[in-house]
Amino acid sequence: MSRAEQPSRRTVLAAAVAAAVVGPAVTADVADAEESAVIPNRPHSAGPSTVDYRSWTSYQDWRAGAAHGTRAVAGARPGVVIAAPAGTTDYTDPHTGKTATWEYATWTSPVHRLRVPATEAIASWNAHTPAGTWLQAELHGTYSDGTRTPWYVMGRWAAGDQDIKRTSVDDQKDGKSAVWTDTFAIDDASTGLRLISYRLRLTLYRKSGTKLTPTVWRLGAMGSDIPDRFTVPASTPGLAKELIVPRYSQEIHKGQYPEYDNGGEAWCSPTSSQMIIEYWGGRLTREQLAWVDPSYADPQVDHAARFTYDYQYQGCGNWPFNAAYAATYKDLQGVVTRLGSLTDLETLIAAGIPAITSQSFLKEELTGAGYGTAGHLMTVIGFTADGDVIANDPFSPSDDAVRRVYKRREFENIWLRTKRYNASGKVVSGTGGVCYLYFPARPTPRRRKALARVGVR
Repeated sequence: MSRAEQPSRRTVLAAAVAAAVVGPAVTADVADAEESAVIPNRPHSAGPSTVDYRSWTSYQDWRAGAAHGTRAVAGARPGVVIAAPAGTTDYTDPHTGKTATWEYATWTSPVHRLRVPATEAIASWNAHTPAGTWLQAELHGTYSDGTRTPWYVMGRWAAGDQDIKRTSVDDQKDGKSAVWTDTFAIDDASTGLRLISYRLRLTLYRKSGTKLTPTVWRLGAMGSDIPDRFTVPASTPGLAKELIVPRYSQEIHKGQYPEYDNGGEAWCSPTSSQMIIEYWGGRLTREQLAWVDPSYADPQVDHAARFTYDYQYQGCGNWPFNAAYAATYKDLQGVVTRLGSLTDLETLIAAGIPAITSQSFLKEELTGAGYGTAGHLMTVIGFTADGDVIANDPFSPSDDAVRRVYKRREFENIWLRTKRYNASGKVVSGTGGVCYLYFPARPTPRRRKALARVGVR
């Protein structure tokens, strides 16, 4: 299970809604055999009516923003960097108590008007932050009543953990909305209040007197207005295909490095992330893994837990932090979004793109799981001839036991619903189709098409 999916976080959200770790280059053709699959050409239930994902990734995108001390850089992977700092500031790390002076520069996106007036929004980013640098991502929006949100901090992040401790920021609210760890949410969606537009702002930091800079390649946000629902319409099976994805168990890491959310028992998110990173060819060097006890199997999972850990939330399940961790591997990018049906997942699988899904359920609601959970991440890697879901489920006793087949109708409902009953009969939240997508920085045309069909560009 994942601490980041415990009731202290997602149930509160439902009520409100009412390292530098750089592996070798990702193998561009690691799954070329998957390219021959036909992408299902069927309706997608997510569509523009419930989800709007917008990102800034191109040189033109970066040039279009408001720069204060930053500049856009072109090339194979365009981004934004510090040019001449806009000033200096002191930052006291709340998790170490240490104060340091940093040079900073900012980049602010143009206003994005949501196609979907939203009750929730989740930002995510991909960046390189060498030692001595870090970044902050913020969101500022306009409500449907014409008023505006404050600038909400969506994350303070560094790939490593030596300069600052990456962290979400608690106690951000204005009486109409709040930020819960990584998710902006309207306090009471039943009033009809919605977020209709937003801007994102990056603040890039570096040690004073140096020429260091973070480089940000992707910045985006997913806005959504998923209706309250205990059940979702059934989709029709349309694909029989399985991707060969590494299998890692979180359970074999029980008790390891308890400073990262009590050890492997809660590491479903980084374990799932590591499976897909390695599917795309991402690897860690012996030097990068030297800090892990050599007696531990699959040390890369311990590494992923350390470098996704949110020191405020005290867990490894911060959604954007996992996507950002994936993008620390060379030529890999990651986003957090929502999908609308298993048809969307079939579209991705047909193009060779596995996905990480977030779901919560009682033991009897998912046949063959053998457990219930307030929240859990697993990796969808394919579909059987009957349309059932093939998943690499990290909550398994061994790596060999990770591959599972779950009934299509059960899986679809526990993943896509927004409301459910817990073991006490209380109404609590579901995640409404949240998913992490990791894919190459330069996807093939077929993969690009599949991503576009589920709203990711």
